[in-house]
Amino acid sequence: METVVTKSEKRKLWLVITASSVGTLIEWYDFYIFGSLATILATQFFPQTNPTAAFLSTLAFFAAGFIVRPFGAIVFGRLGDVVGRKYTFLVTLILMGGSTFAIGLVPGYASIGIFAPLTVLVLRLVQGLALGGEYGGAATYVAEHAPAAQRGYYTSFIQTTATLGLFVSIGVILAFRLGLGEADFSSWGWRIPFLLSALLVAVSIYIRLKMEESPLFIKLKAEGKVSKNPIKESFGKKENLKWVLIALFGATAGQGVVWYTGQFYALSFIQKVCQIEFVQSYYIIGIALLLGTPLFIVFGRWSDKSGRKMIMMAGLLLAVFFYRPIYKQMYSLTDVSLKQEITSSRQLIEATEVRNQDSVMVKKYLRQFSDGSTVIHWKLN
Repeated sequence: METVVTKSEKRKLWLVITASSVGTLIEWYDFYIFGSLATILATQFFPQTNPTAAFLSTLAFFAAGFIVRPFGAIVFGRLGDVVGRKYTFLVTLILMGGSTFAIGLVPGYASIGIFAPLTVLVLRLVQGLALGGEYGGAATYVAEHAPAAQRGYYTSFIQTTATLGLFVSIGVILAFRLGLGEADFSSWGWRIPFLLSALLVAVSIYIRLKMEESPLFIKLKAEGKVSKNPIKESFGKKENLKWVLIALFGATAGQGVVWYTGQFYALSFIQKVCQIEFVQSYYIIGIALLLGTPLFIVFGRWSDKSGRKMIMMAGLLLAVFFYRPIYKQMYSLTDVSLKQEITSSRQLIEATEVRNQDSVMVKKYLRQFSDGSTVIHWKLN
């Protein structure tokens, strides 16, 4: 039997989805801005005696946020059952925004040494805890408002926020990179996207203060059916633990690998392995994200009709069979050893640039190839 939703209920539901999605999108922006700027942050917060180690350390710090996400889900999930979803949302939002803003203020390794990466690591852990509570809470909040037969469709808008958060972070980085120029952005402009988080969080807090608790949660609380100890009930009972492990390793773990390999890791791969120019790499990923985002809603609606399992399995299998060939093809497209160079078009450009408050002579060697691609070699004097 399909539930009939009135116009006023549907209007309220869309307000719930909008308020939840905006806040969650901002938290994903805060979370991803660190990873999106990994190549620059590696030069700011780590010693430059080994650039490769510095970059890998930056990625490790980015990964640290993911390690603590499950703990954030447990802590703030419990808090949400006690004080409600609305106030838990506000706590996670403030924690995420505050830690992101603080990263933009941390002095570099050249100023405070080892305390720079240690401070950033602590702030990344706070971000991970906040996001762990936010993302699951937002999906639960929308699901508790949505009709049972359309939960896949309505909660799919929450699923788009991760991709859109990455897209917004890329857009903000590109805007300031193009506006300030490479030298200024690499020197100090990279801090602006972090500091901008304060404004975005303020807007989201204003929106979320107008939210109400979900009717399902209010009903459960009034009837005294809210779990007294959800952590113990989830992990202490064999039957419940079984479903927790199935959800973790059978559903979310695989989807996490698919998402991050297909969207976020692609940016690092294109920049560091394929050596695509900074701005161009962001354009490539940005366009891909825009094309892919509507599919969350398409498959969310489809899941209401055909079930979740078949769609999830199909996505996982597609990744297994196609990810490696796709990455192999991306690499071959940028492998200059497979291209024919137009030797007569080689150029040498010399210019003075300001880097780390010092004026340096930069030599750029331009090599063009028959397929239209251009390779730039840099040399600092």
